[in-house]
Amino acid sequence: MSVDSYRRQVVQHQNNIAKLQQEKGRAAEKAAQANKRSLEASMAANRSKSISTINSKLKDAQRYAADEAKAQQEIGRIEKKIADEQKKLVTAQGRLDQELTRERKKRLAEQQRTDREHERHMRNIHADLSRHERLHAEAASQIEVLMALPEEIVVAFFAADPGSASATKLALDEEARSIGEKIRASEHRDSVQFASRWAVRPMDILQAINELSPTVVHFSGHGSPGDELVLQDDQGQPKHVRKEAIVHTISVASDSVKLVFFNTCFSYNQAQECVKYVNAAIGMNDEVDDRAARIFASQFYSAIGFGHSIPRAFDQAKAVLMMEDFDEARIPELYLKDGVSEDELVLVRPASSRSMLDAPVPV
Repeated sequence: MSVDSYRRQVVQHQNNIAKLQQEKGRAAEKAAQANKRSLEASMAANRSKSISTINSKLKDAQRYAADEAKAQQEIGRIEKKIADEQKKLVTAQGRLDQELTRERKKRLAEQQRTDREHERHMRNIHADLSRHERLHAEAASQIEVLMALPEEIVVAFFAADPGSASATKLALDEEARSIGEKIRASEHRDSVQFASRWAVRPMDILQAINELSPTVVHFSGHGSPGDELVLQDDQGQPKHVRKEAIVHTISVASDSVKLVFFNTCFSYNQAQECVKYVNAAIGMNDEVDDRAARIFASQFYSAIGFGHSIPRAFDQAKAVLMMEDFDEARIPELYLKDGVSEDELVLVRPASSRSMLDAPVPV
């Protein structure tokens, strides 16, 4: 068998191991998530005084524990497959090494002639290499300059608090003010435009998105346990918008939208569905206190204004809730689109960096 055939065998086993490691990682993530949810359900049962709630939460905890056990079994099965593939890889690598040694001896007699020819070619291309190195250095310097100039992004802030009495009224104006202050205090404040829309009706959303071409779409107000976003109608009364409707709206919105932020109660399912169409989405897995929601959002946009990625900004916002002793630190959930890269999750960055990197270097 030839060297190439042995090498293909080695690569195939390596690829198989890599895929299995990825499967194991996903299974481990499922196990960790199930464990987390089981603990959260148990804690919720311990905190509750309602018998029905306690029973429900304990059933949830048992279900999640069963999910964790299944995931652990899957991990064991995958690990066995990995061990089998590693044995095959060792065998294939040994055969490849033997064939390479034989080929190396065969080529040894030709190497001296090849080396002399190579030296001649190297002398001929040395001048060209020097010129290319200079051009690449100049291009890198220009890119570095561009990297210091962040592009502008637009945050479209949609607020709705229909039919609220003074006792239940949300301080959405305070949330908008706090976000604006944090953006203005950030390093790249001139790169983040904050545009608000108030008393939002369903017809207002796409109108504003088409006008603004925002990078971030932010909803503040109410959500329902039925995965509904609460806007308002023409009489100022609550207008419940189904999850399917708001997700479809995001799917047909501007291609500029990279993040959807639901700062509303019970919105995690909406966020999870939205990442089929945008890079990232944030939602809440429970009711959230008005002040906690305000603190979380303002810190998130502060971090974005300092050039941090969406996951880093999300983690910083949760850290502030923890420092403020808010139980709501467990409520925000971040979802990312499958296959999205870390680079695509940075919202404030140079406008021309990608085009500069893609441009051919002069020869």
